[in-house]
Amino acid sequence: MSKKAIIIGSGIAGLAASIRLLHKGFKVEVFEANPYPGGKLSEIVIKGYRFDAGPSLFTLPEQMEELFRLSGKDPKKHFDYIRLSVACHYFWEDGNQVKAWGDIHRFAEEVETKLGEPASHVREALKRSAYIYEHLSPLFMHRSLHKFGTWTNKEALKSYLKMGKLGIFSTMNKANEKQFTNPKMVQLFNRYATYNGSNPYETPATLSIIPHLEFNIGAFFPKKGMHDITLSLYNLALELGVNFHFNSKVEEVLVENKKAIGVKVNGKDHYSDIVVNNMDMVNAYKSILKHQKQPKLLLNQPKSSSALIFYWGIKKMFPELDLHNILFSEDYQTEFEHIFHKKSIYEDPTVYINITSVYKSDDAPKGCMNWFTMINVPNNQGQDWDSLIREARKNIIAKVNRILKTDIEALIEVEDVLEPRTIESRTSSANGALYGNSSNNKYAAFLRHANYSSDIRNLYFCGGSVHPGGGIPLCLLSAKIMSEMVGN
Repeated sequence: MSKKAIIIGSGIAGLAASIRLLHKGFKVEVFEANPYPGGKLSEIVIKGYRFDAGPSLFTLPEQMEELFRLSGKDPKKHFDYIRLSVACHYFWEDGNQVKAWGDIHRFAEEVETKLGEPASHVREALKRSAYIYEHLSPLFMHRSLHKFGTWTNKEALKSYLKMGKLGIFSTMNKANEKQFTNPKMVQLFNRYATYNGSNPYETPATLSIIPHLEFNIGAFFPKKGMHDITLSLYNLALELGVNFHFNSKVEEVLVENKKAIGVKVNGKDHYSDIVVNNMDMVNAYKSILKHQKQPKLLLNQPKSSSALIFYWGIKKMFPELDLHNILFSEDYQTEFEHIFHKKSIYEDPTVYINITSVYKSDDAPKGCMNWFTMINVPNNQGQDWDSLIREARKNIIAKVNRILKTDIEALIEVEDVLEPRTIESRTSSANGALYGNSSNNKYAAFLRHANYSSDIRNLYFCGGSVHPGGGIPLCLLSAKIMSEMVGN
């Protein structure tokens, strides 16, 4: 008789976990509070416009492909994507523009031509990023930091000898100031701290690992949009026999003799051999694990930043815009000071605009574009969000108008908003933080919850709020790390 696994939440880590556990011989049931799968990786459709609601950057596609190959499927027949020729288009107030070409040499030449930054500096920065990835990814991305064997294997021992070169003792900003001469290039490479909701002036330079993913390996776009990551994994799980229960909020993890034995949903007990929590770790301990021992050190860690997103249907084409676009703040450091210390929104925020209709034309009516317009904001600490959002909207529109020489408000024909309060209510993310605990100190990697409980047997964890962290690739890896522990 096969063992049974219950997974709490159907975010992409929960979906990946369901597939991996099924292949380990478990009968798998997934309980999801929402009426749909995917968590943050969902979609919004308004009057002919389709928006990917959450994550917009796709890297390390092999993590997706591995799940299909594990299931004996040809990934291309179930989930297809393209490599982007332009990773991002950057704009500054003084009229400078830089296209971050997917071809490293073309990008380096673009930077030298447009900003006067020697092309060699870009190549050296990306070489350094690859070096960090080579030595840290086996340790921090593919293994549990909470198992003794991780620290005694061959890869770990090699990395110990190179710690000084891996950026652990410097900040991302200091490393970039040392690497580049033009402040615009420092700002461009500082931006990678936002990929996990951190502050480049505080987060360790080890996060300079991220440009390697985007340039040396590549940035990609699913041909059917980011939401297809969710749908393809959900459909694969269904095909394999995973049983999903939507509108089914877990009320409690059942624990007996320090062992997880199932969950309570709508007053009914559902028993299993193991329980996997894909819910935000902090909110899980505050709700479904509130009667269990609390990991207070982890729960009290500062949280990552959140986001304010305006989904705008724009009734005009802007040929100068690509899939990913950044309109930079004039004072980046002050912007992060507001986000992380003043818990407010700077009057000149950096604006990110994601436009999937550039590559997927049916995401907007003919002659129109779907703008996912986002700024980084603090997590929810009880601020007057209604006032902050009104003011931020004005400042975003003013910035777009200045840089693109337009009147964007007159072109907005549909609008929806996602902000820290609704992020928290829809996805159970503590304080609306996008990535769980922040990474604003050199010990941050060690201050994420393990992929298992050290106090409750047969209770496991996956998702962006636990090791190895937030973002699509790391969420998928968290499911892999977790599944490798089960039965071992």
